[in-house]
Amino acid sequence: IVYGMSAFRLANELKIPRKEAQAYLDGYFERYPEVSRVHEELKEAARNTGYSTTLWGRKRRIPDINSSNKRDRAAAERIALNSPLQGSAADLIKVAMVRVGNRIRAEKWPATLLLQVHDELLLEVSQEAIETVANGVKEEMEAAADLCVPIRVDAGWGPNWTEAH
Repeated sequence: IVYGMSAFRLANELKIPRKEAQAYLDGYFERYPEVSRVHEELKEAARNTGYSTTLWGRKRRIPDINSSNKRDRAAAERIALNSPLQGSAADLIKVAMVRVGNRIRAEKWPATLLLQVHDELLLEVSQEAIETVANGVKEEMEAAADLCVPIRVDAGWGPNWTEAH
């Protein structure tokens, strides 16, 4: 919903009637009116500039934001809502990756940063250093940005990705 989901899509995803989905959306926006305000601000900014911006200033062009075609414009508006949120999350994990990589080298940890999946970092770590590395990675990820809400990170480990969760 935060990314601009329509009643049509919500109804399809939840397998409920469209009217029920619309009532849910209406109730959500009634309960959280600031979300509607932010949505309108993001769409208006994109209409004025032709792009959306992440917290780190990365821009995404949105050519159809002022389209006369209702369907194209609606899709562009969803991009205008989605890009600052998901784009900022992508920027944040990249900052965290750089911080973790730097810490691995600085501390000479027996660890290798292998993979990033959404908001997770997967590392290969020698058995004797797991807790030290996990704590350090957690510190670096939580310090990747100074936001108005704290960033909280959970760490897990195991012989494979499934068991690490």
